[in-house]
Amino acid sequence: MARIQQRPGDLPVRSLWQRLKAAATLDLGALARGGRIAGSLEALETLLLEADFGVPVTVRLVAAVEARAKRGELATDDDFRAALADGISAALLAGKSDPVIHFAPAGPTVILIVGVNGSGKTTCIGKLAARFTAEGRKVLIAAGDTYRAGAIEQLRLWAERTGAQFVGSTPGDDPASVAYAALDAAAARGADLVLVDTAGRLHTQRDLMTELRKVGTVVAKKLPGAPHETLLILDGTIGQNAVVQARAFAEAVPVSGVVVTKLDGSARGGIVLAVHEALDVPVKFVGTGEHSEDLAPFDAAAYAADLVRAD
Repeated sequence: MARIQQRPGDLPVRSLWQRLKAAATLDLGALARGGRIAGSLEALETLLLEADFGVPVTVRLVAAVEARAKRGELATDDDFRAALADGISAALLAGKSDPVIHFAPAGPTVILIVGVNGSGKTTCIGKLAARFTAEGRKVLIAAGDTYRAGAIEQLRLWAERTGAQFVGSTPGDDPASVAYAALDAAAARGADLVLVDTAGRLHTQRDLMTELRKVGTVVAKKLPGAPHETLLILDGTIGQNAVVQARAFAEAVPVSGVVVTKLDGSARGGIVLAVHEALDVPVKFVGTGEHSEDLAPFDAAAYAADLVRAD
């Protein structure tokens, strides 16, 4: 998986390990010696919470590091760094953690894309279209966010850019009707994959959440087994509010995977673990930049290694 990137003008990206090394209150030597380490463990806990790991994951990581330190397994900085990476990877692989996109055994695969405005949802759809088209799949994009004319036009441009087919809409159209029409078009045009955009809604807008459920219901009635994936797009820069959003969307629709975007110089990557912990669904992709190729399939071990890299 590609290393987390930074945008022009961001402060230099520092890994979790680099922040640990810079913390004057964290005595890595004490941890390595396994002696009086209470203060260092408290400092580690604080740093993990500041990096948006969330309380449950932080508690487990600190306990795992403490146990290994007391067994004398952390003789060097590298030992400690490896122990932390192992704990992060284990947390990401716990529960439902398969990052693979599941395709329909026959007929078009339908992926419903949900999330709030500003999360990078529209761009993520374009990047997914580029990825799946490059794999040789016939992709159709459905512009189901009928509340924003800009979103419809953005998706039209992504379709042209990636060679995907497109089913448009006009502002004010019924989103469920757009999804229905997209499935008709997919069958007629021989599409392998349908990416259905939905209105970017706040998780507190109950009427829009009800409408989102309607889209899912219409898709399921039109094509049994669909949607085959429901991907929740989350902005990695918003901290623990991403967990609040994730829980609200999971109550409205059966989320099957998460895509975390904007994991760049301003993001604190622990939010990936916090969201996985909260929903018990796989992280499918992470967005690390602005280009089509900057949407990487999620790899827990590679992600953990990047968070604690030494350089």
